[in-house]
Amino acid sequence: MSDDNYDIEFFWDPICPFAWVTSRWVEKVSLQTNYSVDWRFISLRILNKDKNYETDFPSGYEEGHTAGLRFLRAAAYVREEEGRTAMSALYAAFGTHYWELDQRPGLRKQLGTVEHTKKCLETAKLPKSYAMAVDDPKWDVVIEDETELALSRTGRDVGTPIISFQPPTGLSFFGPVISRVPSDDQAVPLWNAVIELASFPGFAEMKRSLREAPQINVLGTLEAPPVMEDWEAGSRKDHKPAQ
Repeated sequence: MSDDNYDIEFFWDPICPFAWVTSRWVEKVSLQTNYSVDWRFISLRILNKDKNYETDFPSGYEEGHTAGLRFLRAAAYVREEEGRTAMSALYAAFGTHYWELDQRPGLRKQLGTVEHTKKCLETAKLPKSYAMAVDDPKWDVVIEDETELALSRTGRDVGTPIISFQPPTGLSFFGPVISRVPSDDQAVPLWNAVIELASFPGFAEMKRSLREAPQINVLGTLEAPPVMEDWEAGSRKDHKPAQ
C-alpha cells in the first residue's frame, strides 16, 4: 500500500499511556470498518526538546520520553526494511511487553533497552537484529520529520496521539484522549461522533484537565475504581517538582 492510500494516520509514541488506549480503540474501528491505518511516529522527547525536564515535568518523565524515542528508532529501522504494515504488530507487541503486564519493580527501566526491544520484535515476528537501532541516533531525523509533519497539521501545543483522517488533506487533531478502551459496540459510534464534531468548520477544541487515570494493567488501574486526576501540559499537576 502506498503512503497515500491510508484512511487514517495515527502518530504514536510508545511511552504515552493515552496513545496506547486510543490506539486500541482505533484498532477496533479499523477491524469493523475496514479503514486502513498507517502507524506513524511522534516523539515526546523531540517534541519537548527545548523544555527543562527538571522544572517542567515530574521525576522520571525524561527517562520515559527517552525510552520512547529509543524504541521508535528501532521501529523506523523496521519500517524501512519491512514496510509500513509491520508497525501495527510492533506497536501491539510493545503493549504486550509493557502496558498489558502486571506492575513489578524495575519494569519501566527496561523500556528502550536492546533486550526489551528484542522481546517486542520477537513477538511481532520480526528479526531481533533491528533492536540494535535503539542506540543509533541517525534514525532521529526520520522521527523528527514525522513529529514535525504531525505538528504542521495540528499546531504545536499538543501531544500524542495525533490522528489524521483521509490524509494528507483531511481532518487532523490531537487525541481523542481517552482513559479507557471502548467496547466493540461502542467503538464505531464513538468514532463517528468524533469525526462529526471535528468536521464542523468552526470546531477548535473541547478539553478539560480533570480526567480519569488511564485504565491500563501496568498502572494498576485496570480493575480499580476510576480516580480523577488533574493534568497540565501532559503531566499530572500534583506530581510537579518544586519550582
